[in-house]
Amino acid sequence: MANIHPTALVDPAAELDSTVSIGPYSIVGPDVKIGPGTSVGPHCVIEGHTTIGSDNRIFQFVSLGAINQDKKYQGEPCELVIGDRNTVREFSTYHIGTVQGGGVTRLGDDNWMMAYTHLAHDCVVGNHTIFANNAQIAGHVVVGDWVILGAYTCVHQFVRIGAHGMTAMGSVLLADQPPFVMSEGHPAGARSMNFEGLRRRGFSAERIGAVKAMHKALYREGRTLDDAREQIAGLVQRFPEGAGDVQMMLDFLAATTSQRGIVR
Repeated sequence: MANIHPTALVDPAAELDSTVSIGPYSIVGPDVKIGPGTSVGPHCVIEGHTTIGSDNRIFQFVSLGAINQDKKYQGEPCELVIGDRNTVREFSTYHIGTVQGGGVTRLGDDNWMMAYTHLAHDCVVGNHTIFANNAQIAGHVVVGDWVILGAYTCVHQFVRIGAHGMTAMGSVLLADQPPFVMSEGHPAGARSMNFEGLRRRGFSAERIGAVKAMHKALYREGRTLDDAREQIAGLVQRFPEGAGDVQMMLDFLAATTSQRGIVR
């Protein structure tokens, strides 16, 4: 049997691994599944079609799987899916998806989610991200691996944030942010690339050189986006070790809509 506090209300239909712990006064609904080693603190509400993986630590007063804040929602069985080894701090709110957006809100693995973070419907967050206090992302936002959102960052709906990016405290992101970019401001503008973060993650000098060259093509030479993409594509010959990083940037830019554009 899971370690459930006597004051917690856990629906008999919920599927909890025997190693799960549920704190005082928490509520777990009938369509919830929680994997091994996950702990849920006091006064949490986990409802809806919510699946939580293993070894997550969910702190007090967290709300997971509530109905999304979308007027189009008509009670369809949409989902919230949370991976493994995430830390979710106090007063965070993560909602289920909508049928219009694919039906699933998803949080990956090894993410560090500080207090008051919000994942709206149909968001997809990758792995190893950090959301500082009060970082908020609107519906349909996609966040790549290793992204760091500074405290009070707000992200507009449908915006994409590429892997290894970072925002400063209080940033308001209204356009797509390519991989590796650091942005800040209201609205946010690109300021540099996350070079220190890349060094800490073991990027070689050649890979960082490729990122510097991509930054120059995108932001320092006055090029159009199409011209920048052409320049970036040619970097594979100069930086063969960074070929994967170059391709990731090209793939991201190819998927950027002309309506939203990228941070400048």
